[in-house]
Amino acid sequence: MSEPVPRGLKTWREFWPYYVREHLNPVSRALHVCGTALSLILLGVFVSQEQWAALWIVPLCGYAFAWIGHFVFEKNRPATFRYPFFSLASDFVMLFKTLTFQMGKEIAQARAAAPQDGKRDEI
Repeated sequence: MSEPVPRGLKTWREFWPYYVREHLNPVSRALHVCGTALSLILLGVFVSQEQWAALWIVPLCGYAFAWIGHFVFEKNRPATFRYPFFSLASDFVMLFKTLTFQMGKEIAQARAAAPQDGKRDEI
């Protein structure tokens, strides 16, 4: 298990390093990216076709992928409930940074800053 969800983070900039440390597993990150991308695609399809009743599928899709990543691969608890907006924003930032090949730098920084509890070795 990883560190508990911290309390008292006031800004997204404070939250981001924690978020990256909680997504060091590459399978978990891939699931997050797939879920976030698929959610955006579904949102576009449903809105463009005025399928308003289907919009509930959008968050379900994104969270299903992400939570499988957390519970099965990362073995940690998502920060969604304590920091819903920071967490959602971070999912989109991670998608962007992954698609633009910038996420590797973030992961390297998180690995370097990770506590010596074996978390780095599982990557």
